Amino acid sequence: MASAITTLAAEAPTLSAANTGFMLICSALVMLMTPGLAFFYGGMVRVKSSLNMLMMSFISLGIVTILWVLYGFSLAFGTDTGSLIGWSSDYVGLSGIGITELWDGYTIPVYVFAVFQLMFAVITPALISGALADRVKFSAWALFTALWVTVVYFPVAHWVWGAGGWLFELGVIDFAGGTAVHINAGAAALGVILVIGKRVGFKKDPMRPHSLPLVMLGAGLLWFGWFGFNAGSWLGNDDGVGAVMFVNTQVAPAAAMLAWLGYEKLRHGSFTTLGAASGAVAGLVAITPSGGSCSPLGAIAIGAIAGVVCAMAVGLKYKFGYDDSLDVVGVHLVGGVLGSLLVGFFATGGVQSDAAGLFYGGGLEQLGKQAIGVFAVLVYSLVASALLAFLLDKTIGMRVTEDDEVSGIDQVEHAETAYDFSGAGGGASSRSTAVPVPVAAASKKVDA
Repeated sequence: MASAITTLAAEAPTLSAANTGFMLICSALVMLMTPGLAFFYGGMVRVKSSLNMLMMSFISLGIVTILWVLYGFSLAFGTDTGSLIGWSSDYVGLSGIGITELWDGYTIPVYVFAVFQLMFAVITPALISGALADRVKFSAWALFTALWVTVVYFPVAHWVWGAGGWLFELGVIDFAGGTAVHINAGAAALGVILVIGKRVGFKKDPMRPHSLPLVMLGAGLLWFGWFGFNAGSWLGNDDGVGAVMFVNTQVAPAAAMLAWLGYEKLRHGSFTTLGAASGAVAGLVAITPSGGSCSPLGAIAIGAIAGVVCAMAVGLKYKFGYDDSLDVVGVHLVGGVLGSLLVGFFATGGVQSDAAGLFYGGGLEQLGKQAIGVFAVLVYSLVASALLAFLLDKTIGMRVTEDDEVSGIDQVEHAETAYDFSGAGGGASSRSTAVPVPVAAASKKVDA
């Protein structure tokens, strides 16, 4: 992250209580994004699979946390090996780290950096889950999560942010995760859905969000947590760059939300709540890699571009026939690619680094570096994720049966329903599992 584009101070740093406290708060904010994502996704699916969608995000908090402590931090941020992976025995189990040992020339402890980065590792596989709604065995998803972070996320994080990683050394700018998080997750989602196939009734049955209030709540929590996600990625440095990123994290999603709604009104004749939420998330995705290198005016442009392009992109699944349930490809992959490439146009050369984009006299050099980073992460994640899904599908099976999918994955996988009003009113049996009609107004998705 910030270590990819700064140099060590001339004097040995000392622990800063202010920066340490700030980074702990940012870590908690990023942790909140995973439950926020669960609500965001959970409200977007049909009622019969809403609990499963919540659990597919929550389980990442358990699985990835343990793997990160055991070996993930070492693979991602340990001593470089061949510019592809890291490893440091002191980081295994986080057992060889002194409690006051500082991270890589910064003023925060290694433990603080490790827990901050942990929250990024947690939310990235959770992002993938939205593309697979309604049809994946929970046990298979849990195993996929463990394998995916090991084979894909930890190495890619090292490429992008680890000292010695090849994209790090190339000079690719990714302030907080456009490549390592969003392109990584979006490409993985595409790879998996190409293997496991479409939902029963795709393009035939209505598959509208069952609770738009949950979607809006989740979007609000994501936006709130994203301030920690983005501004915290400067690791508390006292040079104003984190403040610029904080401002841009507000500006870009605002522009993207307005742009998405404008496109939606022109294209479909309505301003929808789902469009507002999706537009805001698209803007947040796009500003994640670029917000530390551009001005607030640049953030407006980046957000507006992402809002329109991502709104258009979510309809591609109907044209090309891939079933991306909740538009992970259309928002996270497309938004991540846009944000990463637009660094090559909007980088001012006067914020996080002296690298300037095309619009600021920098020529095509930085754009070329960004394109290499985008292509490398996209292809690696797509291929590796598809292979993992193929192996799991051929061994333990990735999908529930067609009958179970139609009847409802919540009952099959979790023996629960999201809403049980059987005890209210007359003589309904307390053992009833009847599901009430959703109260939220149905809302069609863009191009659905």
